[in-house]
Amino acid sequence: MSEAIAFLGLGVMGGYMAANLAKQGYSVTGWNRTPERPGCAIAAAAGVAIAATLQDAVQNTPVIISCLGDVPDVEAVLVGEVTQFAPANALIIDMSTIGSQGARHIGAKLAAQEFRFLDAPVSGGDVGAKNAKLTIMVGGDAADFKQAQPYFAAMGQAVTHCGGVGNGQAVKMCNQILGAMNLVGVCEAMLLAETQGIDPQLIVDVCNRGASASWTLENLGMKVAKGDFDPGFMVKHILKDLRLVQEIAAGGSQELPGTQYADRLFKEVEALGGAEQGTQAMIRAYRES
Repeated sequence: MSEAIAFLGLGVMGGYMAANLAKQGYSVTGWNRTPERPGCAIAAAAGVAIAATLQDAVQNTPVIISCLGDVPDVEAVLVGEVTQFAPANALIIDMSTIGSQGARHIGAKLAAQEFRFLDAPVSGGDVGAKNAKLTIMVGGDAADFKQAQPYFAAMGQAVTHCGGVGNGQAVKMCNQILGAMNLVGVCEAMLLAETQGIDPQLIVDVCNRGASASWTLENLGMKVAKGDFDPGFMVKHILKDLRLVQEIAAGGSQELPGTQYADRLFKEVEALGGAEQGTQAMIRAYRES
């Protein structure tokens, strides 16, 4: 297999995702605005060619995948730059989290320039990205989804076509509410366990076999308990996602008090200097604020 793919954004997630595509035999060219990032080295070690410029990465490349930051970043790269150099009718797949409104806005701009577009946000953190076990939620044309399925299979294990452009992001917004609220529960459970003199590992082992089982408890529970805040998914990124959630909710006149509470806790951690710590640093809002 030698199909060419450009991968834009080799951060905590993107470096592993590009690497997994290369491991499956794709000819991957990666690009990152700051090439000294660890993700670039991870990708390069797996056989990804690191391009010096975005133009070098996307020209003559029929499939372009991005994993970037906020809506303005994605629009600037995909609409402002990629469209200048990519071949006509290229399939552009954005795997950032930019919200349903952002995806539909960008998708319409790309369609107007005769590019195809899928929004395909992911869940699973750096662990899922490293082990090619991401959950991938996809919005876009069914034929484009069919073409992209082998690429998604190289990066994840649960891939769902959610409907038209923006629907992948719509599902991801709901996912982010669940993740944020689960983390509130994990933090408070660990605090109560501490108050009662219970080993936090017991909470993870026992509760994760019952109705309260969750990815968050399994993967972040002991990190919360031990104060291990190394990032798999940074506080600044969940704050961006929760901002998008609340913008969508406000547009529908929907109150989300639980989401607002989680957002407040993460903002307290950010104020404590924890913007680039992992989301498990939410516990700092309880201990230090």
